[in-house]
Amino acid sequence: MLEIAFDDGAHFQLPYEFLRVMSPSAEVRGHGPGQEVLQAGKREVLLTSIEPVGSYAVQLSFDDGHDSGLYSWEYLHELGSNQDALWQEYLRELEAVGASRDPYLNQGAGDE
Repeated sequence: MLEIAFDDGAHFQLPYEFLRVMSPSAEVRGHGPGQEVLQAGKREVLLTSIEPVGSYAVQLSFDDGHDSGLYSWEYLHELGSNQDALWQEYLRELEAVGASRDPYLNQGAGDE
């Protein structure tokens, strides 16, 4: 869980799995609408490092090798503010394609 607080008083606890599946990277988001890649099997993913990128973002590295997303402070605030809705949408998308949050149940079902 990444705990983060902002100057506006907002305070969020963001699970690593949530951060991983919501990565702002092109690998996850694609290069345009409709190119998103659903991230399945990330229930047990761990955060291995956090590196500052200037004063505007952090780069998160995960133990599944993913480290290409730059999480701006604005994006992290957006994730925290909309966490419940984003998470429910993610779960609906997994269910729609028959994928799982558990890594051993996916057998290549969109788990990048």
